[in-house]
Amino acid sequence: MSDPKPYSRIAVLGAGAWGTALALTALAAGRQTTLWAREEEVLESIRQTRRNPFLPGVDLPDNLTVTGELKSAAGAEALLLAMPAQVLGAFVARVAPMLAPGAPLVICAKGIEKNTGRLMHEVAAEAAPGAAIAMLSGPSFARDVARGLPTAVTIAAGEDVAARLQVSLNTPVFRPYASDDVTGVALGGAAKNVYAIACGVVEGLGLGENARAALLARSFAELARLGEGLGARRETLVGLSGLGDLVLTATSMSSRNFSFGVELGRGKTPAQLDTPGHPLAEGVATAPALVKRARQVGVELPIAEAMADLISGGLPLGEALMRLMSRRLKAE
Repeated sequence: MSDPKPYSRIAVLGAGAWGTALALTALAAGRQTTLWAREEEVLESIRQTRRNPFLPGVDLPDNLTVTGELKSAAGAEALLLAMPAQVLGAFVARVAPMLAPGAPLVICAKGIEKNTGRLMHEVAAEAAPGAAIAMLSGPSFARDVARGLPTAVTIAAGEDVAARLQVSLNTPVFRPYASDDVTGVALGGAAKNVYAIACGVVEGLGLGENARAALLARSFAELARLGEGLGARRETLVGLSGLGDLVLTATSMSSRNFSFGVELGRGKTPAQLDTPGHPLAEGVATAPALVKRARQVGVELPIAEAMADLISGGLPLGEALMRLMSRRLKAE
């Protein structure tokens, strides 16, 4: 059996920290890489300084093409989409007519559509019927990836597409693992943001490391239950894109979701944390959507429900913990 052929021309759409880090990875893997930026100020900063304000301290090499022209995606053999989850559907519909035949859409956003409860691959599949859809997810802070620190992720797609993407992005410090469980990878990347907020709340309340460890374990149990209900494989959820990403995101102040939860635990409200230039953590929109999707398949998520109610203002901070601790005793 011959080795998979890498995609030689890759376009990364979205020049935030994560999109920029992925573009640097594709370039390091030997691909001809284009990074599309929506914000004019980002483009101007890169033109003037070869630095992206979303990724301070990282110099962008001259052979990385950065553009504000979306039509640059038309000639790419693979498109990596790195934009907020809640705008993904509209963006995919916009870019779908530009797709080269056979070019996969690699979804690098982690979230759930808030109005429908759909996972990211489901959103993309409806917006671009017939396109090959892939998910890239895992424990991967953009800063570390951009600095060339060792990182492993999961790429989920049909077998041939996943294998080609795997070799296309592989470098000595960035190791992709291939999977065909697109649902499991999409769910793990989305749900961990909600549970990271919960762990941050425990930290902000000063409840101690025992409580945080217990909450982390029970959060994964919820994720596994929902994964079973949606047809995801358990081995996917205990891997990089599930448990691995959850542990990273729920234990580090570098995580926007964890740090958001810490501030909630210290008594701040979501409105106070929603400031210009610092958008709310993705888990804020994902929490009610996750609960909505779970109810559609008859799965109970008490931790996610408590976070959704806390974020919406329907549950006072002090009562969130009491709701969880006063639940009926049961076997683990």
